[in-house]
Order: sequence, then structure tokens, then C-alpha cells
Amino acid sequence: MKKFKTAKESRVSITELMLPSHSNFGGKVHGGHILNLMDQIAFACASKHSQAYCVTASVNRVNFLNPIEVGELVTLKASINYTGRTSMVVGVRVESENVKTGETKHCNSSYFTMVAKDDNGKNLAVPGLQIEDVNGLRRFARSKERKLSASDRDSKYSPRKFKVNEYLHVLEGENVKLDLD
Repeated sequence: MKKFKTAKESRVSITELMLPSHSNFGGKVHGGHILNLMDQIAFACASKHSQAYCVTASVNRVNFLNPIEVGELVTLKASINYTGRTSMVVGVRVESENVKTGETKHCNSSYFTMVAKDDNGKNLAVPGLQIEDVNGLRRFARSKERKLSASDRDSKYSPRKFKVNEYLHVLEGENVKLDLD
């Protein structure tokens, strides 16, 4: 196995026709179906990079920017943005295409943290990421910052460190009623 791999070596994409069975009650493609496809392509990308079975550790925010219509082609693109010792951040981009007009829309993007596993279910070291351009460096730096801010946020709001009086002000102007025992 290589010590480092480029994002190009692990990049994958899939295109799928959106069928009526994929729709929600509003007639648009169900967000859960898109999330399932995103998880599958993140797995494929991470497994290709690590040459191992991978599991989803976390999913960073998913904003649905544009609805996807039944009958459109949906293309998902995934690439490795960051590598840790056993984890990888996979960037996933979702676009839809109206087959009649050729119009494409960016529907959403997200970041999946995937962890490589060995045959016994133990975390497995992954190849590092060989960055080849400024865009790759930008993606790596953004992923690293996202990881650090999540860690800081988790620590800041841990039950042991949380001080109620320090956060009462955040309720001002919010649609909330405080009724602590």
C-alpha cells in the first residue's frame, strides 16, 4: 500500500436517474434517499483510498439548496479532502440535471468522516493525502479547521464544563421557554 495517495486516485462519481419511488409526499426526491446515496459514495471513496472497509463516523452539516425532481439525473462526486491516522474526510457534492433542458443545479454538499477498519473491526491506519494544488490545500485546511472547531465545541458544551448562568443570555429573543427544576 502507498504511504500517500492523491485525491485523484480515490475520486469517484455516480449518476442515477431519480424515479417516482424516490419521491416524498411533496413530489420531490426524498432527502433521505439523497443522504443514502451520499453515504454510499463516501464509503466508496474512503474504501478506495484506504483499501479497506470503512464506516461513517460523522456527517458534517447537510444543507439542501435546491430540490431534485423525479426524472432528473443526479450526479454525486466524492474525493478525499483530509486524512488523519485512521480517518478521512470525504467531500461529497450533489448535482441534478434536467435531461430535457440540460440545466444543472448544485443541490448540496457535505463532508463525511470515514474510518478505516481491519478484519477484526479495529481502526486501521490509512495512507496520507498527497496535495497537488491550491484547491487541495484549501480543502485540507478547511477540513482540519472544521475538525478542530467541532472538538472545541464538544469540549465547551460537555456536561461537566457547562455553566448555566453563562448561557442564559443566548435565550433572549428566542422562541423558547426556560423551566428548569
